[in-house]
Amino acid sequence: MKKFLALVLTLAMALSLVACGGTTDDQTEDQDNQDQQTTEDQDTGDTQTEAVTDPDEIPDTMTSEDGKYQIAFVTDVGQLKDKSFNQGTFDGVKLYAAANGLSYKYYQPANGSEATDDDRYDAMKAAVDGGAEVVVCAGYLQEAALKRAAMEFPDTPFVFIDGYPLSDDEGNTLTNVAGISFQEEQAGYLAGYAAVKDGFTKLGFSGGGGGSNDACCRFGYGYVQGANAAAEELGVTVDMNYSWEYGATFSASTELQTMISGWYANGPEIVFACGGAMFQSIVAAASANDGYVIGVDVDQSGESDYVVTSAMKGLSDAVQWAVGHVYEDTFSEIGGTGTSLGVKDNAVALPTAEESWRFETFTVEEYEDLYQQMLDGTLVVDNDFSKLETTDWSNVNLNVI
Repeated sequence: MKKFLALVLTLAMALSLVACGGTTDDQTEDQDNQDQQTTEDQDTGDTQTEAVTDPDEIPDTMTSEDGKYQIAFVTDVGQLKDKSFNQGTFDGVKLYAAANGLSYKYYQPANGSEATDDDRYDAMKAAVDGGAEVVVCAGYLQEAALKRAAMEFPDTPFVFIDGYPLSDDEGNTLTNVAGISFQEEQAGYLAGYAAVKDGFTKLGFSGGGGGSNDACCRFGYGYVQGANAAAEELGVTVDMNYSWEYGATFSASTELQTMISGWYANGPEIVFACGGAMFQSIVAAASANDGYVIGVDVDQSGESDYVVTSAMKGLSDAVQWAVGHVYEDTFSEIGGTGTSLGVKDNAVALPTAEESWRFETFTVEEYEDLYQQMLDGTLVVDNDFSKLETTDWSNVNLNVI
């Protein structure tokens, strides 16, 4: 199982196939109209025999011949095409479906960033009623709705991305839920270390979820650890602004852009944009102030010349791996358990493709050496982000805003 995942992830990262693209027009798309849209060679009866490697070549919507959709995706807050978490997860759904001749559909909970647990449950129920043989749910905010749906539909397997095992009201583990999480602290460390090694001494971190999202917290905590380690090696001290302001809904906003513009004007040279569509506001601020950005979740270098690197996790590949268990009739191996993926699974990394590597002095060889240290256990990155503000950082002046 793990060997298969590593193979898939290694191939995907080597070819930089987690790149994003497309537009955000579907943010306001009426889901009821999806059934009316058809695409060539995407009907349930058309099984593709050639491997599909670029998710942007696969339509976001399709029409199945029988009106049923076998693989369903329930989005997290924000846009489907957020060029980050939602999009990276849905890419995995599309790639698996296209490669195996299966139908697929995405469901966005009502009320957007103000979606309630009932809204999320309604989306999951619609997916099951629509014929879903597996439902992929993105984001920790899905927990309450997913627990309810999994209890109501015990024969439907659910894949909980950025999730964990769930239990029913009596404390019994829900074996139809597979929790998939990532060791984001490792990716954050790689990004922070690389930025300081490349000469940046004024850094920023802008995170999503208001500080309540474990994944973003791990990213941020690892980022500080990496920056501190690199600064210690270089014998310098770096300054870092660290904030959860204006990121509760992972959305772009004028308030966030204004705050980050102020950062660039008065301090940070590079900001880790850690929160879905928040990236848009931070890149806009960077472009207006000649600042730089670190992307998140997927390789975001294609979205802006101001992106120096991205702290990636293998969302697309993890989804394909988990959904594969459903169709290989081995879901019992991961259902009811939590799977945490990191460097040993080739599931977190910085992009090293020539077009994505924009460091000026920090080299790919140095990066690979650092990655190997994590791989062999010489370097262990702490994931207890509760220590962030209590740690006496030796070479980072941490300004928590």
